[in-house]
Amino acid sequence: MLVSRGSRAATLAACATFLLATSACGTDSPEEATTQQARLYGTDGNMLNSFPAELKERADLVDGMKGTTPLTPLPEDFKSRLRSVDPKLTDYLYAAETYDAVMISALAAQLAGSTEPAAIAKQIVAVTNEGERCEEIAACLTLARNGQDIEYRSVSLTRAGFTDAGEPATASYATLHFDGQQLNDSKTEFVGAGSESAASTKAPPKPKKQKTGAADANDGSPLVIGGLLPKTGDLAIAYPPMAAGATLAIQQINAAGGVLGDPVTWLDGDDGTSPAVAKATVARFVQSGVDVIIGAGGSGISREVLPDVVQAGRILFSPSNTDSSLTEVEDNGLYFRTAPPDSLQGRALADVILRDGSQRIAIVARKDSYGEGLQAVVKTELEQAGISADRLKLLTYQPPDAPDAPPVDFGAGAKEIKDFGADAVLVIGFGESAQVIRALADGGVQIRH
Repeated sequence: MLVSRGSRAATLAACATFLLATSACGTDSPEEATTQQARLYGTDGNMLNSFPAELKERADLVDGMKGTTPLTPLPEDFKSRLRSVDPKLTDYLYAAETYDAVMISALAAQLAGSTEPAAIAKQIVAVTNEGERCEEIAACLTLARNGQDIEYRSVSLTRAGFTDAGEPATASYATLHFDGQQLNDSKTEFVGAGSESAASTKAPPKPKKQKTGAADANDGSPLVIGGLLPKTGDLAIAYPPMAAGATLAIQQINAAGGVLGDPVTWLDGDDGTSPAVAKATVARFVQSGVDVIIGAGGSGISREVLPDVVQAGRILFSPSNTDSSLTEVEDNGLYFRTAPPDSLQGRALADVILRDGSQRIAIVARKDSYGEGLQAVVKTELEQAGISADRLKLLTYQPPDAPDAPPVDFGAGAKEIKDFGADAVLVIGFGESAQVIRALADGGVQIRH
């Protein structure tokens, strides 16, 4: 679980003396004194069961890797429903967040009595705060059709609603462990973060009661939602659970009667983990009359396409953007996310690393707003816990900008980490970060398993 900074500092001091002789610093077994052994750590972009396949014949390198991801304990019934959509599903990362982003968008349109994006946007935060609580979409839609303000709670949104900025006020994080080439669910720990007091208390426009009888031609229905999700590119390993979450949400909304008297329309799209691909998809969505865009997958991709989305007067609603700086982004009130900002995840990551008694820590990040943003947060948290600057090494790498681009070359960075004598290496990246891990091993860094 998360511990206070004071407690972490005390633990760190104890670890400095007893690291090699005892497991009292939070490890399951005594540490062995090895000059160049380093434990691997990861984040939400690579702590997935699908990630080892990116290492191909070197998949065993992930054995013992630890990391964190925004994740709430998912009910087995919800997992079962996701598997009914995709029987091959092996991960659930951001499935709940995607599901809830679609649900909140639909409920906001119903409350607004319109599919006009500006009207929907004014209801999105309100859907999650200070109304009649509901958890099932059929019940929520019934209340909304009757003009009743609601407080939506569901799989990813359990403790509190959105802040004024349109993001979760509270979050849940999971600490994950690779045993062999699979995440060991029995070792997963969940910790809470954030504050319920940060949830918005602003009053929304008054909900509109749905007219009965003939369809209202002025409401703009049907609601059209487009998926700007990473079907291809470095983040494609996270696509299956996100796609399953979106599909399940659309199925349940339409089974409950749809929005404003019509079934919701879903248009599939790809962000390609590439600004160029994502921009092309956004342009197609605008031409096709999409009202709400669910995505992009990566924070950096959302930052690149947001000006296009805002100029077109559409909503961008991401289930997986965690870059903290997006909280203050210029969005004309049209950007939202169900994923919590990395200002919360950074502390969870620092705690995981400190609990293992690490003394010399390298933080490697993809060079974009997600990677560098989370890297900065973790560095700050480690320094506040007592790790001096000379015991931290920060490195970045340029991720491929296209599927046919040359692979990441991290040979020089691996040598720096070996010479630094790191006993912990945090790798912040997506599928391409497998090339960083291979380079570490090839460069002589002994990865601890």
